[in-house]
Amino acid sequence: MLSTNLSYQLVTRDIGKSLDRVGKQPAVKRETAYFLANIGKVKSADEFVKDSRLFNYAMKAFGLKDMAYAKGFMLKAMKEGVSDPDSFANKLTDKRYAEFVKAFNFEAHGENATSYNAARDLTVSAYVTRGTLAGLDQEAIRQETAYFRATIGTVESIDDLLDSPRLLTYALEAFSLEEHGFTRAELARLLEGGVKDADSPANEHGDKNVARFVAAFNFAEMGESTTTHVAAQHGTVANYLRQTLEENAGDQNEGVRLALYFQRKAPGLTSYYQILGDPALAEVVRTALGMPAEMAQADIDRQVAAMEKRIKLEDLKDPARLDKFLARFSALWDASNATATATSPALALLAPATDFGISASTLMAITTLKR
Repeated sequence: MLSTNLSYQLVTRDIGKSLDRVGKQPAVKRETAYFLANIGKVKSADEFVKDSRLFNYAMKAFGLKDMAYAKGFMLKAMKEGVSDPDSFANKLTDKRYAEFVKAFNFEAHGENATSYNAARDLTVSAYVTRGTLAGLDQEAIRQETAYFRATIGTVESIDDLLDSPRLLTYALEAFSLEEHGFTRAELARLLEGGVKDADSPANEHGDKNVARFVAAFNFAEMGESTTTHVAAQHGTVANYLRQTLEENAGDQNEGVRLALYFQRKAPGLTSYYQILGDPALAEVVRTALGMPAEMAQADIDRQVAAMEKRIKLEDLKDPARLDKFLARFSALWDASNATATATSPALALLAPATDFGISASTLMAITTLKR
């Protein structure tokens, strides 16, 4: 018998390998191959929903598999986009819909929605617009743009960009930053800081174009895939693999699935109301804090007040504290569900090879002693 916490640790100890195993499963591999081979051909939201295989893949990737039948609903969300705060998707309490629409943003990018790359297309658009408005030589604009489009995909790091004068000049001119005279060290500091943190160097800079530039070349978050990342493709595949990993774990132990889901969502939580608006997140928190099931029926503000006293959202952004929180959840989950999960072939494959034998029961005993 494996405890929920031990099963969770086996999956997350090397999450990259765990996801790689999921990606190699025949059904997953087949559906992913179909998605990548065909999504780029889709030029409108209507075409998208007509291909049920593509649409279902995407819906599952964003945790919306149960709503795949509601094509009219999703068409309305996609056609209104997310640029307007009052758009249909933005007004929905469940933010998964807005995330889906942002990835398949036909409203903003039109027929290029399934192939849009910010580092490439946003920069080109800005450069061409600026050059045209300034009356620059159109032949030069076309020539530099062609070079940028053909070459930017080879850039895999901040150093690569800073070591490519022609590409860097194009990018800086696109965002009207050439007159700042940034040194290499200053540009590296800006790019390394990203834009996720409101206090990052780019966000604190007086020129808002700096943040636009760093957002386009977001190496801080996307690493080497920055210049080739297409949200409608790469982001969806990554989400699909993670969703499948969580589903597979849930088939063996629902507690592991809840823990994995919470681990994925926790860093982005900014409000206790977000937790209460998501049944899975709320169940993890109530279980970890030892709250009775009846608490779910209490006034929402009372629930928030109870959570605020016992857990800080900032703690959930710290990996060590998050692990400790989920270990507590796992222990209480097992206690409330009477027995730990039986060893499964899927989880057994995740266990490391050893030169000597240690049984699952012995591992569990060791874990218990450490507690």
